[in-house]
Amino acid sequence: MKAVGLIINPVAGMGGSVGLKGTDGVVDEAIRRGAKPTAAARAALALKQLLPMKDSLQMLCPSGEMGEQLARELGFDTKVVHGCKGKTSSRDTVAAAQAMADVDLLLFAGGDGTARDIVSAGVRCTVIGVPAGVKIHSPVYATRPERAGELALRFLQGGCRHTREAEVVDIDETSYRDGRVCTSLYGYLNVPDDRDFLQHGKAPSPASEHTEQENIAAEMIGRMRENVYYLVGPGSTTRTLMDKLELPDTLLGVDLVCNRKLVQADLCERDILWRLDERETHLVLTPTGGQGYLLGRGNQQLSAAVLRKIGRERLHILATREKLFHLEGRPLLVDTGDADADRMLSGYVRVIVGIMEEQMCRVSGE
Repeated sequence: MKAVGLIINPVAGMGGSVGLKGTDGVVDEAIRRGAKPTAAARAALALKQLLPMKDSLQMLCPSGEMGEQLARELGFDTKVVHGCKGKTSSRDTVAAAQAMADVDLLLFAGGDGTARDIVSAGVRCTVIGVPAGVKIHSPVYATRPERAGELALRFLQGGCRHTREAEVVDIDETSYRDGRVCTSLYGYLNVPDDRDFLQHGKAPSPASEHTEQENIAAEMIGRMRENVYYLVGPGSTTRTLMDKLELPDTLLGVDLVCNRKLVQADLCERDILWRLDERETHLVLTPTGGQGYLLGRGNQQLSAAVLRKIGRERLHILATREKLFHLEGRPLLVDTGDADADRMLSGYVRVIVGIMEEQMCRVSGE
């Protein structure tokens, strides 16, 4: 029997759709705004990939919603190694991880804050992160939940024998909400050395790209039509677009523009759905540097329900040539949590890279 640890941060990701930029310290506010838990469903997508070897695994878990409940529902031989009492916290994550020090593999579902807790626990075993949070920039996470499970199966069956250290980074959410990005390195975790399954680290846009970003912004402004809504997502290139329009923008949020005026700032999913009923709406996005994510990393306000109403034909993607070059041929990625929406968005798209210039890129939801 192989021992697999499973830790689920049950509140991970809840701040995304309601525009809170994260969930650290604001769970009650997220619930008040109508946020629903999604981490267990994301973890289930990963765990189901391990069902072919279920009879040769023992799942070590914290009690209840932090792992035990899901593992038992899927029929795994389950052992509780940490009892959670009342409302769970990061202390439960750390304690559970420490109790799993000798497992063959540790799967954890959450975001960068959860990865920080795993680092704090001092674990030395091999880990795989299941992306379930709002902020998921650390390259210890798989590109999507299903891929986390596929990599876990491959590793446990001996198909991937080598490991490497991957960094765990996080943004201070308080500064984040105040309009400042403060990113720190918190340590390293051992992950299977298979880069086809794990996401790459996020890379900032260099200052040298600013002129190119201004040209891209000018091209996008020239394409904007009167009396049409434009949702502008987060990123340095879209921020340049807002600067060019002489409008304030929300750091790592979604703003709504019409006729070169700011209609509403920092919309949550519910706000966007209301606005979509008012008039034709387009969406302007830029991929994350180094990773290539268009959706599912820090912009969960743009949910599957939102994307289905907007449609693929009203999507505008802005990116510098350098950002696309550093993807090294990898596709732009979408991870909305809805397989049908991801398939709808997949395929080849035109990316604005300059004045009257576009580049064809592939979008993938796999």
